[in-house]
Amino acid sequence: MMRLTLIGLAVLVVGTLIAGACSPLKTFDAILPKDGGSREVATNVPYGVGPRRTLDIYAPRDMPAGKPKPVIFFIYGGSWANGTKDGYAFAGRALAASGFVVVIADYRLVPEVYFPGFLQDCAAAFHWTVANIGRYGGDSGRIVLAGHSAGAYNAAMLALDPQWLGDDRAAVKGFAGLAGPYDFLPLDGPIPVKTFGQWPRLDETQPIHFAAASAPPMLLLHGSKDDTVWPKNSINLDRRLRELGARSELKVYEGTGHVGIVTALAKPFRGNAPSLADVTAFAHRVAGN
Repeated sequence: MMRLTLIGLAVLVVGTLIAGACSPLKTFDAILPKDGGSREVATNVPYGVGPRRTLDIYAPRDMPAGKPKPVIFFIYGGSWANGTKDGYAFAGRALAASGFVVVIADYRLVPEVYFPGFLQDCAAAFHWTVANIGRYGGDSGRIVLAGHSAGAYNAAMLALDPQWLGDDRAAVKGFAGLAGPYDFLPLDGPIPVKTFGQWPRLDETQPIHFAAASAPPMLLLHGSKDDTVWPKNSINLDRRLRELGARSELKVYEGTGHVGIVTALAKPFRGNAPSLADVTAFAHRVAGN
């Protein structure tokens, strides 16, 4: 009875999140049942200086010694102005239970920084991961970048624009994006104008601008009913990558909205969209088991 009550409350929270688009998911996360086949192995680990430069790490509950697991580096969304890693334990635990070491990092947000400040932080957290994840059972040479919404944008920029990761880009075996904005010029609306409008060369703010044959394998997931980030973002990037000879796979979930595609990672909502199954199958395929 208690579990049913919590799930009902979670449904109510999801409704509130949908009404508020990219609101933080901390309350949603706190009341959800978590995947028992995973555990949080490190909390608030600093990768830089400042309260927004820490990360959490999740891993499968059973980790055979001497057999490093592939890594998923997951970046949460929130319109580049909201969000915290503490609200995404449900995602970290779900991905870890599927056989991955998972890193979820905080990063500075608008108005403390604007483009490209949040990318600088995400890149710094990735560099930390390559240098240190072996201590937590992860394989530093097999990392899949993933994210939702603004986090999918951040992850796509790390995957596509070589300036951000340098030599560590060789560790990126793939990218999985949930409802990401990849092709949104001209800037339209207060959020993108505020976040990117000060940059003098707007093409450089767009993931699609950096599409190339050398891109890592890409999985682009979107909901057909997403009216926060239009599905054309994923459709256009997929088309461009394919034209250039890169490996890209597009899946548009019929009837799924912007928030529902990420809450479907959580145990009570996996019947709403196959986000978890698709991301983990892709990650195993490109990074191994």
